[in-house]
Amino acid sequence: MKAGHLFLALCIVLGTAFLTSLGLWQLQRLAWKEGLIARVEEGIRKPPVAVDEIESMLARDEDIEYRPAIATGRFHHDREAHFFATHKGRSGYFVYAPLELASGVLLMVNRGFVPALNKDQSTRKKGLIEGEVTITGLARSAPSDKPNMFVPDNDLTKNVFHWKSIDQMFGDVLPKPETRAYRFFLDADNTPVPGGLPVGGVTLIQFPNSHLQYAFTWFGLAGALLVVGGIFLVSRLRGRDDENAVQSV
Repeated sequence: MKAGHLFLALCIVLGTAFLTSLGLWQLQRLAWKEGLIARVEEGIRKPPVAVDEIESMLARDEDIEYRPAIATGRFHHDREAHFFATHKGRSGYFVYAPLELASGVLLMVNRGFVPALNKDQSTRKKGLIEGEVTITGLARSAPSDKPNMFVPDNDLTKNVFHWKSIDQMFGDVLPKPETRAYRFFLDADNTPVPGGLPVGGVTLIQFPNSHLQYAFTWFGLAGALLVVGGIFLVSRLRGRDDENAVQSV
């Protein structure tokens, strides 16, 4: 066998092994994704716990994502933060507002979605609930860093957020060092508010799961490479044998 044929065979073997490894990796991702979905579905069915318990779970390095929680306090509507988002095909903002509990601890609550035209509070005054209110929703962890370089920086001058920096959202609502604030968010449920805005219950808890399809794709490509490459290699070898036979005549 010539060096060229050996090189071709090596490329076929390595290519097939590489594509197969990608398929196996997708199967591993499938198992991880199915486990995640199962944990989330199990978690959201549990009764809500006090946000103090969520804080304790976080301190124990336990998973708090999508855990139902409940909190009672008063909103600081003058400290709203607006996270750019889309909801059911409409562009707008998720309205985040600090909720001050009776203990004095602050909790940043995602109250829900408002269309872009309703970013200004003057267009939704009825939804600025005064006095004590109880919020039930899902706990969400707070990222410590911007997700990646492609996410725009938060525009604090316009109060528009592109990533959920809890420190920036609180801003100067924490004027004193002793003021405590929970290091997680609470996404409010879909309980209607006066005036209809913000619209709660915006948490996405559906995860795309196409890993099995991707695995079949990689395995299929591996099989195709092995078959097509093998046929091509065999044809080259047969052609060489025929050439040698002619020369020997």
